[in-house]
Amino acid sequence: MAETYDLIIIGGGPAGLAASIYGGRAKLKTLVINKGTIGGLVDTTREIVNYPGYIQVSGPDLMKDFHKHAQSFGVEFHKGEVVSVDFSQEEKIVKTKKGKEFSAKAVIIASGSEPRLLNIPGEKRLRGNGVAYCATCDAEFFEGEDVVVVGSGDQAIEEGMFITKFARKVTVIVLHDEGILDCNKVSAERAFNNEKMEFIWNSTIEEVLGEENVEGVKIKNLKTGTSSELACQGVFLFVGMVPSTNYLKDSGIEMDKRGYIPVNDLMETNLEGVYAVGDNRVKYLRQVVSAAGDGATAAVAAERYIEELNSFNANVLQSDKKVLLLFFNALVNESLEFSTLLEELNSELGHEYKIVKVDMASKKKLAEKYDVKMAPAVVVLDQGKEMKRLECTLDKEKLKAQF
Repeated sequence: MAETYDLIIIGGGPAGLAASIYGGRAKLKTLVINKGTIGGLVDTTREIVNYPGYIQVSGPDLMKDFHKHAQSFGVEFHKGEVVSVDFSQEEKIVKTKKGKEFSAKAVIIASGSEPRLLNIPGEKRLRGNGVAYCATCDAEFFEGEDVVVVGSGDQAIEEGMFITKFARKVTVIVLHDEGILDCNKVSAERAFNNEKMEFIWNSTIEEVLGEENVEGVKIKNLKTGTSSELACQGVFLFVGMVPSTNYLKDSGIEMDKRGYIPVNDLMETNLEGVYAVGDNRVKYLRQVVSAAGDGATAAVAAERYIEELNSFNANVLQSDKKVLLLFFNALVNESLEFSTLLEELNSELGHEYKIVKVDMASKKKLAEKYDVKMAPAVVVLDQGKEMKRLECTLDKEKLKAQF
């Protein structure tokens, strides 16, 4: 039997933790499922200087604060890797690699992203034996040695500078012409002034060399086409990220060709009750502060969704009376007039029916569920089963004749 919650959050990075704080504070029974260290990639970040309220803080310390905050609101945590989901029913099912099964009315996908692989010869074979993707995790292992960094974005340059605290020399392989980096200007200036950093321009690496450990790299100049070898003991690859969404392939969740999930302003996916936040969604800025904002938005939207779902089930699907599900548009006079007429007619019938009003502007997914495209519209339900639809006329006798 699945353990039941109100809200399940897949992923314990800043987006997932922020969502859990809002979920717990809203008195939702909230579970965070996280396969790795709480904090995600932020937990490997040495220094954060742009999170509001913290002039300077390490990633692990900031995530500890997030974690403690969530725990203070009663949020539960389960360490495990989600391998499959079933979002086809009202109760969503989430299954982990070890066979644990959980269910909830709402799910927030916050599984983040992971380093992109170059898939060059030697990379996978020597991963963990000189090939690395996280400077905070592994830089200390290269004390006094020569290291190559591949990439020129913020992560590559900032992590490269951190590695210089341990390594004898850091050589950065850059695709662009001399002097052009993809990182912010402040980091670029600091890197150019760092005596332990060197740059090889217009180049990429073709192969990681070595038998049991990294011994060097094969470098290709993109302008001349020539290749050369450079001796080193470590290779750090910072060539972008890919979303951790493979487990969603058969879930019905809409994703772009890269695996990122598009959402609306409420962080809603194409599936009702399922939200996506942080680095696994389509977005412009991938930072801790924007991830936290995503999580807060999704949790509030999920809370309201759950409230509306519970209310709909109690007042409509479980109603003892037949229900007139009235879809209306508050900005259209005809819609308002019809609503008044329906109320009068139901009164004359001794309130035989329960009238449940649905504002088309705010309940678009409910309208889609009942295939209602224009207001006013009335769906007649008996214990949740659709019996018929009324012709919405302002002629009282014609309307009355339909009952």
